[in-house]
Amino acid sequence: MPTLPWTAPNTPPEDTEVHVFASRFETRTLWGALRFLVRTPAVWRQVSGAPGAYGASLKARPFRRTFWTLSAWESPRALKAFATSGSHAPTSRGLASQMRDVKFATWTTTSADLPLSWEEAVRRLT
Repeated sequence: MPTLPWTAPNTPPEDTEVHVFASRFETRTLWGALRFLVRTPAVWRQVSGAPGAYGASLKARPFRRTFWTLSAWESPRALKAFATSGSHAPTSRGLASQMRDVKFATWTTTSADLPLSWEEAVRRLT
């Protein structure tokens, strides 16, 4: 699976603060990477309709067992509501034991900076 392109389910107001969340997941095994891939479509559908989501993208390197997410949100509350509901909640719990390494980064930017840069996300995750 290559990079899933930036999907913007909701348009933010002009010149508004945006909350960014980036993550990097490395699975322990190829089996774990396969499990991640199998569960991705349901979570992608959820984020595509999530209230407060201004955009999201996913990079997958399954043979390297590594996945990155990048998303922009109206507020930390909107991100938390997404993460603790729908298909994301059981997926994240179900995959936790498959992870070798997990990193997260958060920051704020403005709506004028959307769509977000993968380069900036990778820099913040390393």
